[in-house]
Amino acid sequence: MIKKWNDIPDFMRIHEVKPYWELLYKKRFSLFLKRIFDLIASFVLIVFFAVPMIVIAIIIKIDSKGPVFYRQERVTLYGKHFFIHKFRTMVCNADQIGSVVTLNNDSRITRIGDKLRNYRLDEIPQLFDVICGNMSFVGTRPEAVKYVELYKPEFYATLLMPAGITSEASIHYKDEATLLNNAINVDRVYVEEILPEKMKWNLESLREFRLSSEIKTMFRTFVAVFGKKNNGSI
Repeated sequence: MIKKWNDIPDFMRIHEVKPYWELLYKKRFSLFLKRIFDLIASFVLIVFFAVPMIVIAIIIKIDSKGPVFYRQERVTLYGKHFFIHKFRTMVCNADQIGSVVTLNNDSRITRIGDKLRNYRLDEIPQLFDVICGNMSFVGTRPEAVKYVELYKPEFYATLLMPAGITSEASIHYKDEATLLNNAINVDRVYVEEILPEKMKWNLESLREFRLSSEIKTMFRTFVAVFGKKNNGSI
């Protein structure tokens, strides 16, 4: 799951990233177990959600014109580009008529899309991304290419592990859309204010990586989505 230092991409082989690599390289067996857990859990959940996914797909087709799934290019392990899979929650070509970042009460969100997003059901198809190795259950949320191109050097350390369906940053910024509501320039505010704060959580998670901590993050995500709201933090 983690390459030797000389085998990682040149743009990541910098002194800001090396301390994180050294920590993770010592935990190679834990990373192997993490991958085994991802595979077993994703297969089980795909079977469990098989019927609900079919129902959601039918409702999406009835609710609005367009494909069932939304695919967008994102960045994951070692800077690899991949197309993330989600149930479509917006009108077709939404990313061409607005920011990549979604706002609260975004006019591009469909009726069923709003419900799916509230309970993160739109992210169920990412289980297939986990099986393919492009994602993990816990890890830095995969950013769009244009945001990764603006990363500070230390942020590249988050690419030492696969992107995640959830993370501590996702929990603390689950109301990110609300925070961006009044921004005049959404992309600028996201890159200059929100992304650096999210990266503090992501980098801390790398430094403190443990399987037990990741299971705790998954539980906290469930509570954040289905439990009481508390202004973006648990």
